[in-house]
Amino acid sequence: MRFNKLDLNLLVALDALLAERNISRAGERLHLSQPAMSNALARLRNFFGDELLASQGRQMVLTPRALGLIEPVREVLMRIDSTITTPPLFDPAESTRTFVLLLSDFTTAVFIPPLLEALYQQARGIGLELRSLNDKPAEQLEQGDADLLIIPEQFAAVDHPCAPLFEEQYLCVTWSGHSNIKEELTFNDYLECGHVVANYATGQQRAAFDGWFLDRFGINRKVEVSAPSMAALPQMVVGTDRIATVHRRVALQAEKVLPIRLWPPPIEVPTLVQTLQWHRHRDADPALQWMRELAFRIGRTI
Repeated sequence: MRFNKLDLNLLVALDALLAERNISRAGERLHLSQPAMSNALARLRNFFGDELLASQGRQMVLTPRALGLIEPVREVLMRIDSTITTPPLFDPAESTRTFVLLLSDFTTAVFIPPLLEALYQQARGIGLELRSLNDKPAEQLEQGDADLLIIPEQFAAVDHPCAPLFEEQYLCVTWSGHSNIKEELTFNDYLECGHVVANYATGQQRAAFDGWFLDRFGINRKVEVSAPSMAALPQMVVGTDRIATVHRRVALQAEKVLPIRLWPPPIEVPTLVQTLQWHRHRDADPALQWMRELAFRIGRTI
């Protein structure tokens, strides 16, 4: 099919080339051979009168014209997907659809088990593909690589709808044999301890808490250990005089199996609000509507 002399099938190839910036990877994404992908690029170059992908050393970079095409091409494909290819009806009991979710290890631990239980009871054919948050989760949502994104509200993309999913507070964790903290945790204790912190791929969670702490008190915590997992932090204080500030649910689970003590933070820490976000062009997708409603029901119970 052609529109203004452009083979519309080439839009899919163009989207892959703009995203991957590499002919081989774009071909793998579309399950096409490298010669077929090279042919598609040649036809696109001829249509636009532009190189689109230009060699720069050992890499290929997008030309200014190609950079300007990223958002419009993605917008067109998302609109087609949401209005033409999406079935008008959805029966969860009969569906075999797999939903892709982007989320943290904390959300995976506290939210996914009850969600899976509900799915098993109501829609056994539905699958979930869980992916860790990367450096640009909003970009993955924008490109259609994920159906739903669960992320703290301050990091939600402004261009797509979202709603609160659940809230979480914080607790401080120390080893039960801590040398100094015995009866209470004071603010001075908190400052004097070395801290174990979560440092995800995005760096946002750590930056958010540390940025807030610095703005509030004008000082930095003594960060001695960072790890890419919130769930692992309680174990990392065992046998040391360090301290971790972790999500309440994580701390309570860890307390059941580890020689640790839990303390209310000696400061008032803002509540974490986890939000559920989806692409604006998939707002009316019946399957996603059903999944969102189920997620919100689970969020109200955990």
